[in-house]
Amino acid sequence: MVVSSMASPLCTCMFQTPGRKMMPNSSKCRNRGGFKSMMNHIESFEEFFGTDSRRFCIFGSSRTRRLISRASSSEEVMAKKKPLTEQRRVVVTGLGVVTPLGHDPDIFYNNLLEGVSGISEIEGFDCSQFPTRIAGEIKSFSADVWVSPKISKRADKSMIYTLTAGKKAFADGGLTEEVNRGLDRSKCGIIIGSALGGLKICTESVAALNVSYKKITPFYVPYVSTNIGSAILAMDLHMMLCGGSDAAVIPLGRLGGFSACRTLSKRNYEPTKASSPWDTNRDGFVIGEGAGVLLLEELEHAKRRGAPIYAEFLGGSFTCDAYHVTKPHPDGAGVALCIEKALEQSGVAREDVNYINAHAASTPTGDLKEYQALIRCFGMNPELKVNSTKSMIGHLLGAAGAVEAVATIKAIQTGLVHPNINLENPDEGVDMEVLVGSKKECLDIKVALSNSFGFGGQNSSILFAPYK
Repeated sequence: MVVSSMASPLCTCMFQTPGRKMMPNSSKCRNRGGFKSMMNHIESFEEFFGTDSRRFCIFGSSRTRRLISRASSSEEVMAKKKPLTEQRRVVVTGLGVVTPLGHDPDIFYNNLLEGVSGISEIEGFDCSQFPTRIAGEIKSFSADVWVSPKISKRADKSMIYTLTAGKKAFADGGLTEEVNRGLDRSKCGIIIGSALGGLKICTESVAALNVSYKKITPFYVPYVSTNIGSAILAMDLHMMLCGGSDAAVIPLGRLGGFSACRTLSKRNYEPTKASSPWDTNRDGFVIGEGAGVLLLEELEHAKRRGAPIYAEFLGGSFTCDAYHVTKPHPDGAGVALCIEKALEQSGVAREDVNYINAHAASTPTGDLKEYQALIRCFGMNPELKVNSTKSMIGHLLGAAGAVEAVATIKAIQTGLVHPNINLENPDEGVDMEVLVGSKKECLDIKVALSNSFGFGGQNSSILFAPYK
């Protein structure tokens, strides 16, 4: 599982490609790209390794060094002539979801507010042989309006969810085909992550290979890729769409792989209570499936076309613990650093953050480590409220951060934060004045933080605020 689940794509789009105007960026991000940045790194390496080419061969011969010097000087001259890109504001103007609790943002969030659980017994295949037989499985779904029959027939559900959520976000933003045709494609983009991609296509092709390679679908290679959903979506749409999608409720990825890791809840007799972040009786996380996509726009562009503005995207950050494949760092240092970098990059004071949609996946160690990091960063804020969307839909892997970002924006829009269900026996040291209780609560959100973490110690944090 990777944290390409919304937070990373959203953070990535904040960094400007050298010589290209894409999305707003901070002054600190603006000068990171290009040859000059590389030279700065080379200079720091020289200080450590020295300039002996036998010790650090990147510097090569004296002729190579002269060419590097000339290129650096040339870029500096060009940089002086080129005016800096003005920092601009980014807003969210469209939302699209496919989830176990509904495929419309309003329906999805209303179910969250009412504490409805989307976790149930798996119906898509016979899972009687597995120790875990529950998931946040999507029971009813039709992509007829959004995806062509030809693609629907061949594609993995992960790809279909991507296309559906992406097109819904586009439509929700009021972007008609006529407007779409008039957009400058060079200033548009799509960043949609996935943890496992077309896993069902992969397993079907492996079964086909056991008969003959000739039985493998010719669409196997493109359709198994994690980027295929955004690639197909890009052929139809423009602007900046960011999100994530996954559909791993299948024998190999869902039960075989994660059961082998011993990370899943085995609470098959009470599916709706299986995902219980911060509760002492939690025994692992529950896999879910779906997709979430946000339409992002430069503020002035959105205002010119009269777009609906749901929230402002302030920025974000990502870090890596570099500690363990599945466990978080014992002192939560990577998480805390990620949050602090997000605040710094966005120019947000920590006392202004009063709502956090936590990663909290119902794992014995991860929930508590994240909570401790949050208290370390925001514990002095008496208004702070924290909840976990995963308590109701499970862990959507590559789609988790995206869908939870939608929930965060709906909280800003409605002034209501959804409950933490199944939190009956809180961990020792957890303050229930900070965690949202079993019922929805009113909250005038100043700044909202959404966290997403993943295997390998990957951390990402993004910030939203009401548009003013």
